[in-house]
Amino acid sequence: MKDISIVPDKQYFKIGAVSEITKIKPYILRYWESEFNMIRPQKTKSNQRIYSRENVELILEIKRLIYNEKFTLVGAKRRIQELQRRRNEQLSMNFTDKIYVKALKSIRTNLLSIQRVLK
Repeated sequence: MKDISIVPDKQYFKIGAVSEITKIKPYILRYWESEFNMIRPQKTKSNQRIYSRENVELILEIKRLIYNEKFTLVGAKRRIQELQRRRNEQLSMNFTDKIYVKALKSIRTNLLSIQRVLK
């Protein structure tokens, strides 16, 4: 997913903040919630939408697919579902061999270091 670096280092965002980050009007965000069931903001007692960081990253990916890649809403939904299916398959892989676990931890540490340098 692209443009993730523009998401502030927070876990939750109100709809106004998401709108500013993504440059998408709130009414479009609400519409996308109805079209993409993967976008599920929590609601406060006062009924305000609270988006998770993952929701914001997903919205940025949907925006990229629709505006940059010229996907239709249906095409973007399929693509997002495909990406999530692949991700779930990768997460369910069983890396029990200690060598793989150690290598993956090392890669993760290196990637986090790179990310900190790029911020």
